[in-house]
Amino acid sequence: MSALLEVSGLRVRFNDVAEAVRGVSVQVNKGETHCLVGESGCGKSVSALAVMGLLAKGGIRTADTLSFAGQDLRGLTESQMSRLRGDKMAMIFQEPMTSLNPAYTIGSQMAEVRVRHRGGSKREALDRAAALLGRVGITAPGMRLAQYPHQLSGGLRQRVMIAMALMCDPDLLIADEPTTALDVTVQAQILRLLMELQRELGLAILLITHDLGIVARMAHRVSVMYAGKVVESATAEALFAAPTHPYTNGLLDCVPTPGKVARGAELGSIPGSVPRIPLGFEGCGFRDRCRHATDACTRDIPTQSRIPGHDYACVLPSTWPAEHAR
Repeated sequence: MSALLEVSGLRVRFNDVAEAVRGVSVQVNKGETHCLVGESGCGKSVSALAVMGLLAKGGIRTADTLSFAGQDLRGLTESQMSRLRGDKMAMIFQEPMTSLNPAYTIGSQMAEVRVRHRGGSKREALDRAAALLGRVGITAPGMRLAQYPHQLSGGLRQRVMIAMALMCDPDLLIADEPTTALDVTVQAQILRLLMELQRELGLAILLITHDLGIVARMAHRVSVMYAGKVVESATAEALFAAPTHPYTNGLLDCVPTPGKVARGAELGSIPGSVPRIPLGFEGCGFRDRCRHATDACTRDIPTQSRIPGHDYACVLPSTWPAEHAR
Protein backbone atom coordinates (compact mmCIF):
# COMPACT_ATOMS: atom_id res chain seq x y z
CA MET A 1 0.00 0.00 0.00
CA SER A 2 1.57 3.29 -1.11
CA ALA A 3 1.58 6.07 1.46
CA LEU A 4 -0.47 9.22 0.91
CA LEU A 5 2.25 11.24 2.67
CA GLU A 6 5.80 9.93 2.51
CA VAL A 7 8.64 11.68 4.29
CA SER A 8 12.17 10.36 4.65
CA GLY A 9 15.40 12.00 5.73
CA LEU A 10 13.68 15.30 6.58
CA ARG A 11 16.07 17.87 8.05
CA VAL A 12 15.43 21.44 9.17
CA ARG A 13 18.05 23.91 10.35
CA PHE A 14 17.80 27.55 11.30
CA ASN A 15 20.43 30.14 10.34
CA ASP A 16 23.15 27.46 10.17
CA VAL A 17 23.21 27.36 13.98
CA ALA A 18 20.83 24.66 15.22
CA GLU A 19 19.28 21.60 13.63
CA ALA A 20 15.66 21.26 14.75
CA VAL A 21 14.81 18.17 12.70
CA ARG A 22 17.40 15.48 12.02
CA GLY A 23 16.47 12.90 9.42
CA VAL A 24 12.81 12.31 10.29
CA SER A 25 10.96 9.62 8.31
CA VAL A 26 7.17 9.26 8.51
CA GLN A 27 4.51 7.65 6.34
CA VAL A 28 0.77 8.29 6.57
CA ASN A 29 -1.70 6.11 4.68
CA LYS A 30 -5.19 7.11 3.62
CA GLY A 31 -7.67 6.64 6.47
CA GLU A 32 -4.87 6.27 9.04
CA THR A 33 -3.98 8.34 12.10
CA HIS A 34 -0.23 8.61 12.58
CA CYS A 35 0.79 10.30 15.84
CA LEU A 36 4.03 12.23 16.33
CA VAL A 37 4.62 12.25 20.07
CA GLY A 38 7.30 13.72 22.31
CA GLU A 39 8.15 16.54 24.70
CA SER A 40 7.81 20.19 23.80
CA GLY A 41 10.85 21.27 21.80
CA CYS A 42 11.55 17.89 20.20
CA GLY A 43 10.75 19.06 16.65
CA LYS A 44 7.19 17.79 16.11
CA SER A 45 5.62 21.07 15.03
CA VAL A 46 8.65 22.09 12.97
CA SER A 47 8.39 18.79 11.09
CA ALA A 48 4.73 19.50 10.27
CA LEU A 49 5.47 23.08 9.20
CA ALA A 50 8.30 21.79 7.00
CA VAL A 51 5.91 19.39 5.26
CA MET A 52 3.45 22.24 4.65
CA GLY A 53 6.18 24.63 3.49
CA LEU A 54 5.45 27.08 6.31
CA LEU A 55 8.81 27.34 8.05
CA ALA A 56 9.71 30.63 9.69
CA LYS A 57 12.27 32.92 8.07
CA GLY A 58 15.73 31.40 8.29
CA GLY A 59 14.48 27.82 8.24
CA ILE A 60 16.09 25.58 5.64
CA ARG A 61 14.41 22.29 4.69
CA THR A 62 16.00 19.30 2.98
CA ALA A 63 14.66 15.77 2.52
CA ASP A 64 15.47 12.55 0.71
CA THR A 65 11.75 12.06 0.03
CA LEU A 66 8.88 14.46 0.55
CA SER A 67 5.82 13.46 -1.45
CA PHE A 68 2.07 13.77 -1.20
CA ALA A 69 -0.21 11.55 -3.31
CA GLY A 70 2.80 10.75 -5.47
CA GLN A 71 3.71 14.41 -6.04
CA ASP A 72 7.21 15.52 -5.07
CA LEU A 73 6.83 18.55 -2.80
CA ARG A 74 10.51 19.47 -2.78
CA GLY A 75 10.55 21.14 -6.18
CA LEU A 76 7.29 23.08 -5.88
CA THR A 77 7.38 26.86 -6.00
CA GLU A 78 5.70 28.86 -3.23
CA SER A 79 2.78 29.56 -5.59
CA GLN A 80 2.35 25.85 -6.37
CA MET A 81 2.59 24.92 -2.69
CA SER A 82 0.08 27.62 -1.79
CA ARG A 83 -2.44 26.07 -4.19
CA LEU A 84 -2.00 22.70 -2.49
CA ARG A 85 -2.26 24.00 1.09
CA GLY A 86 -5.83 24.29 2.24
CA ASP A 87 -7.01 22.18 -0.68
CA LYS A 88 -5.85 18.56 -0.52
CA MET A 89 -3.53 19.19 2.44
CA ALA A 90 -4.99 21.05 5.41
CA MET A 91 -3.64 21.94 8.84
CA ILE A 92 -5.18 22.73 12.21
CA PHE A 93 -2.75 24.92 14.10
CA GLN A 94 -1.84 24.62 17.74
CA GLU A 95 -3.55 27.67 19.22
CA PRO A 96 -7.24 28.20 18.35
CA MET A 97 -7.24 31.57 20.11
CA THR A 98 -4.85 33.15 17.59
CA SER A 99 -5.23 31.03 14.43
CA LEU A 100 -8.22 33.01 13.14
CA ASN A 101 -7.94 36.58 11.84
CA PRO A 102 -9.67 38.85 14.40
CA ALA A 103 -10.53 41.46 11.74
CA TYR A 104 -12.77 39.22 9.61
CA THR A 105 -15.96 37.30 10.29
CA ILE A 106 -15.94 33.52 10.53
CA GLY A 107 -17.97 33.30 7.32
CA SER A 108 -15.62 35.46 5.25
CA GLN A 109 -12.57 33.49 6.38
CA MET A 110 -14.15 30.13 5.62
CA ALA A 111 -15.60 31.24 2.28
CA GLU A 112 -12.22 32.59 1.14
CA VAL A 113 -10.71 29.10 1.39
CA ARG A 114 -13.38 27.55 -0.84
CA VAL A 115 -13.49 30.32 -3.44
CA ARG A 116 -9.72 30.49 -3.75
CA HIS A 117 -9.19 26.78 -4.30
CA ARG A 118 -12.43 25.63 -5.94
CA GLY A 119 -14.00 28.75 -7.40
CA GLY A 120 -17.76 29.30 -7.37
CA SER A 121 -19.70 32.11 -5.77
CA LYS A 122 -19.26 33.40 -2.25
CA ARG A 123 -22.89 32.46 -1.54
CA GLU A 124 -22.16 28.82 -2.41
CA ALA A 125 -19.04 28.92 -0.21
CA LEU A 126 -21.02 30.36 2.70
CA ASP A 127 -23.66 27.66 2.33
CA ARG A 128 -20.94 25.02 2.52
CA ALA A 129 -19.37 26.79 5.50
CA ALA A 130 -22.69 26.76 7.35
CA ALA A 131 -23.17 23.06 6.59
CA LEU A 132 -19.70 22.22 7.90
CA LEU A 133 -20.16 24.30 11.05
CA GLY A 134 -23.28 22.28 11.74
CA ARG A 135 -21.40 19.06 11.03
CA VAL A 136 -18.71 19.85 13.60
CA GLY A 137 -21.35 20.46 16.26
CA ILE A 138 -21.81 24.24 16.21
CA THR A 139 -25.42 25.28 16.79
CA ALA A 140 -27.04 28.11 14.79
CA PRO A 141 -24.27 27.96 12.14
CA GLY A 142 -25.85 30.71 10.02
CA MET A 143 -25.56 33.13 12.92
CA ARG A 144 -21.96 32.08 13.64
CA LEU A 145 -20.90 32.99 10.10
CA ALA A 146 -21.52 36.65 10.91
CA GLN A 147 -19.58 36.57 14.18
CA TYR A 148 -15.95 37.46 14.80
CA PRO A 149 -13.43 35.11 16.47
CA HIS A 150 -13.44 37.05 19.76
CA GLN A 151 -17.14 36.27 20.12
CA LEU A 152 -16.47 32.51 20.27
CA SER A 153 -15.13 30.32 23.06
CA GLY A 154 -11.91 28.37 22.61
CA GLY A 155 -13.78 25.15 21.92
CA LEU A 156 -15.95 26.82 19.26
CA ARG A 157 -12.90 28.38 17.61
CA GLN A 158 -11.26 24.98 17.37
CA ARG A 159 -14.41 23.54 15.77
CA VAL A 160 -14.35 26.44 13.31
CA MET A 161 -10.72 25.60 12.48
CA ILE A 162 -11.66 21.98 11.83
CA ALA A 163 -14.60 23.04 9.63
CA MET A 164 -12.36 25.46 7.72
CA ALA A 165 -9.81 22.71 7.14
CA LEU A 166 -12.57 20.58 5.58
CA MET A 167 -13.85 23.25 3.18
CA CYS A 168 -12.11 21.67 0.17
CA ASP A 169 -12.42 17.97 1.12
CA PRO A 170 -8.73 17.38 1.92
CA ASP A 171 -7.12 13.96 1.81
CA LEU A 172 -4.63 14.80 4.58
CA LEU A 173 -5.28 16.69 7.80
CA ILE A 174 -2.33 17.73 9.97
CA ALA A 175 -3.51 18.49 13.51
CA ASP A 176 -0.88 20.20 15.65
CA GLU A 177 -1.84 19.82 19.32
CA PRO A 178 -5.54 20.40 18.48
CA THR A 179 -6.65 20.32 22.13
CA THR A 180 -4.11 22.80 23.53
CA ALA A 181 -5.63 25.35 25.96
CA LEU A 182 -9.01 23.58 25.98
CA ASP A 183 -10.60 22.15 29.10
CA VAL A 184 -10.80 18.37 29.50
CA THR A 185 -14.46 18.04 28.47
CA VAL A 186 -13.94 20.06 25.28
CA GLN A 187 -10.75 18.12 24.53
CA ALA A 188 -12.71 14.86 24.55
CA GLN A 189 -15.35 16.36 22.25
CA ILE A 190 -12.76 17.57 19.74
CA LEU A 191 -10.97 14.20 19.65
CA ARG A 192 -14.25 12.35 19.24
CA LEU A 193 -15.15 14.69 16.39
CA LEU A 194 -11.85 14.05 14.59
CA MET A 195 -12.35 10.28 14.83
CA GLU A 196 -15.90 10.55 13.49
CA LEU A 197 -14.78 12.73 10.57
CA GLN A 198 -11.99 10.32 9.75
CA ARG A 199 -14.40 7.38 9.58
CA GLU A 200 -16.88 9.31 7.45
CA LEU A 201 -14.45 10.97 5.04
CA GLY A 202 -11.53 8.53 4.96
CA LEU A 203 -9.14 11.25 6.10
CA ALA A 204 -5.48 10.60 6.71
CA ILE A 205 -4.47 12.41 9.92
CA LEU A 206 -0.99 13.33 11.10
CA LEU A 207 -1.65 14.15 14.75
CA ILE A 208 0.99 15.96 16.79
CA THR A 209 0.72 15.62 20.54
CA HIS A 210 2.63 15.15 23.78
CA ASP A 211 -0.31 13.36 25.42
CA LEU A 212 0.07 9.58 25.45
CA GLY A 213 -3.58 9.22 26.43
CA ILE A 214 -4.54 10.78 23.09
CA VAL A 215 -2.08 8.50 21.31
CA ALA A 216 -3.57 5.39 22.91
CA ARG A 217 -7.06 6.50 21.97
CA MET A 218 -6.54 7.65 18.37
CA ALA A 219 -3.33 6.35 16.79
CA HIS A 220 -2.92 3.55 14.30
CA ARG A 221 0.83 4.18 14.13
CA VAL A 222 3.12 6.17 16.43
CA SER A 223 6.47 7.87 15.88
CA VAL A 224 8.21 8.95 19.09
CA MET A 225 10.42 12.01 18.55
CA TYR A 226 13.28 13.27 20.64
CA ALA A 227 15.72 16.10 19.86
CA GLY A 228 14.62 16.31 16.24
CA LYS A 229 14.81 12.60 15.54
CA VAL A 230 12.34 9.71 15.46
CA VAL A 231 13.70 7.32 18.10
CA GLU A 232 10.95 4.68 17.89
CA SER A 233 8.17 3.91 15.42
CA ALA A 234 5.55 1.17 15.58
CA THR A 235 1.85 0.45 15.55
CA ALA A 236 0.14 1.89 18.61
CA GLU A 237 -0.60 -1.61 19.87
CA ALA A 238 3.02 -2.75 19.54
CA LEU A 239 4.44 0.42 21.06
CA PHE A 240 2.34 0.26 24.23
CA ALA A 241 2.78 -3.51 24.55
CA ALA A 242 6.57 -3.52 24.13
CA PRO A 243 8.22 -0.06 24.28
CA THR A 244 11.90 -0.47 23.45
CA HIS A 245 13.76 2.86 23.34
CA PRO A 246 14.72 4.21 26.80
CA TYR A 247 13.02 7.52 25.98
CA THR A 248 9.73 5.82 25.11
CA ASN A 249 9.91 3.91 28.37
CA GLY A 250 10.63 7.15 30.22
CA LEU A 251 7.56 8.80 28.70
CA LEU A 252 5.35 5.89 29.69
CA ASP A 253 6.79 5.91 33.22
CA CYS A 254 5.60 9.52 33.55
CA VAL A 255 1.98 8.47 33.07
CA PRO A 256 0.37 7.59 36.42
CA THR A 257 -1.34 4.19 36.34
CA PRO A 258 -4.60 3.99 38.32
CA GLY A 259 -4.32 1.40 41.07
CA LYS A 260 -0.53 1.16 40.80
CA VAL A 261 0.64 4.60 41.87
CA ALA A 262 0.30 4.97 45.64
CA ARG A 263 -1.31 8.10 47.02
CA GLY A 264 1.39 10.61 47.86
CA ALA A 265 4.06 8.77 45.82
CA GLU A 266 6.27 10.72 43.44
CA LEU A 267 5.17 10.74 39.81
CA GLY A 268 7.59 9.52 37.17
CA SER A 269 9.85 12.04 35.45
CA ILE A 270 12.79 12.21 33.07
CA PRO A 271 15.58 14.33 34.56
CA GLY A 272 16.87 17.18 32.42
CA SER A 273 15.38 18.78 29.33
CA VAL A 274 15.48 18.41 25.55
CA PRO A 275 18.87 19.71 24.36
CA ARG A 276 19.47 22.16 21.55
CA ILE A 277 21.16 20.17 18.81
CA PRO A 278 24.01 22.01 17.03
CA LEU A 279 24.97 21.33 13.43
CA GLY A 280 27.30 18.35 13.15
CA PHE A 281 26.01 16.66 16.31
CA GLU A 282 26.73 12.93 16.40
CA GLY A 283 25.32 10.12 18.48
CA CYS A 284 22.15 9.83 20.53
CA GLY A 285 20.52 13.09 21.59
CA PHE A 286 19.05 11.37 24.66
CA ARG A 287 22.35 10.11 26.06
CA ASP A 288 22.79 12.86 28.69
CA ARG A 289 19.41 11.92 30.23
CA CYS A 290 19.62 8.15 29.79
CA ARG A 291 20.77 5.92 32.66
CA HIS A 292 21.81 3.23 30.16
CA ALA A 293 24.14 5.47 28.13
CA THR A 294 27.62 4.19 27.22
CA ASP A 295 30.50 5.44 25.09
CA ALA A 296 28.81 3.84 22.09
CA CYS A 297 26.03 6.43 22.37
CA THR A 298 28.42 9.17 21.20
CA ARG A 299 28.78 7.51 17.78
CA ASP A 300 26.35 6.76 14.97
CA ILE A 301 23.25 5.05 16.33
CA PRO A 302 21.88 2.08 14.38
CA THR A 303 18.19 1.74 13.62
CA GLN A 304 17.10 -1.71 14.74
CA SER A 305 13.86 -3.63 14.45
CA ARG A 306 12.15 -5.38 17.31
CA ILE A 307 9.71 -6.95 14.86
CA PRO A 308 8.95 -5.91 11.26
CA GLY A 309 7.46 -2.43 11.41
CA HIS A 310 8.66 -1.73 14.97
CA ASP A 311 11.92 0.22 14.65
CA TYR A 312 14.00 2.00 17.25
CA ALA A 313 17.26 3.96 17.23
CA CYS A 314 19.40 2.72 20.13
CA VAL A 315 22.49 0.62 20.73
CA LEU A 316 20.62 -1.55 23.25
CA PRO A 317 19.30 -4.88 21.94
CA SER A 318 15.55 -5.41 21.69
CA THR A 319 15.90 -8.20 24.23
CA TRP A 320 17.32 -6.03 27.01
CA PRO A 321 15.52 -6.94 30.25
CA ALA A 322 12.04 -5.50 30.64
CA GLU A 323 12.67 -4.78 34.32
CA HIS A 324 15.51 -2.45 33.28
CA ALA A 325 13.48 -0.83 30.55
CA ARG A 326 10.61 0.28 32.80
